Amino acid sequence: MSFSDLFDSEFKQRNKGHFSAIVRVALADEKFAPEEKMFLDKLAVRLEISPEEYTEILENPLKYPINAPYLHEQRLERLYDLARMVHVDHHLGDKQELLLRKIGVALGFNGENVNYIIAKALSLVDKKVDLDAFLFEMQNMHK
Repeated sequence: MSFSDLFDSEFKQRNKGHFSAIVRVALADEKFAPEEKMFLDKLAVRLEISPEEYTEILENPLKYPINAPYLHEQRLERLYDLARMVHVDHHLGDKQELLLRKIGVALGFNGENVNYIIAKALSLVDKKVDLDAFLFEMQNMHK
């Protein structure tokens, strides 16, 4: 296996893990709203998830581990996607919020601050900020 094949393989695995985490959040209330399904469809294309992988992940989202990115900005990008999934149906259930906190910790956010971080992320998504504004606000929330 060449180095580039190894990199591509790791990249695909990270994307599958990220996508499966989002599916877990979407399924926390045990059903997909039409808006959630549309969001998943678009995200799958963006993350280069094949139709076969898409079906497999929907059937068993726990199969793939959550791989926390090393870079803080990449963690925030994943949090942005997760917060948008929760917000897409405009209904944050207790299970979704709890799962979002757990995934936040799994992504590498400090357990002591995760409630504040999740609340800030959801607040920004509620304001319909784009990714750049989200990253700026999250990186500068203590200034």
